[in-house]
Amino acid sequence: QVQLVESGGGLVQPGGSLRLSCAVSGSIFSLSHMGWYRQAPGKQRELVAAITRAGNTNYADSVKGRFTISKDNAKNLVYLQMNSLKSEDTAVYYCNVDSYWSRILEASFASWGQGTQVTVSS
Repeated sequence: QVQLVESGGGLVQPGGSLRLSCAVSGSIFSLSHMGWYRQAPGKQRELVAAITRAGNTNYADSVKGRFTISKDNAKNLVYLQMNSLKSEDTAVYYCNVDSYWSRILEASFASWGQGTQVTVSS
């Protein structure tokens, strides 16, 4: 069973930066696609950034040029570097992994980690 532990969230001022980490266990990390998602209060969970097993990336329009997804196959970690943060980036951020790219894009997972809260406020 896949276990996901997100960390790195916090309170940051607009324009600031944070780097989120996701520790993955229970899957063949190097063969998996990965995604970062977020859910703001009263809104549906949405895909923020995704990375294929080959390292190709995909971003939501709202974060392009500000967020960068990366992974470390040796450490089973996936990262989300968030720069130029805005108040609308405030949400709980989650990661997930799958061997099917379509599931990453559709966020069709039965289970999620606990997430990490990101709050952007002055």
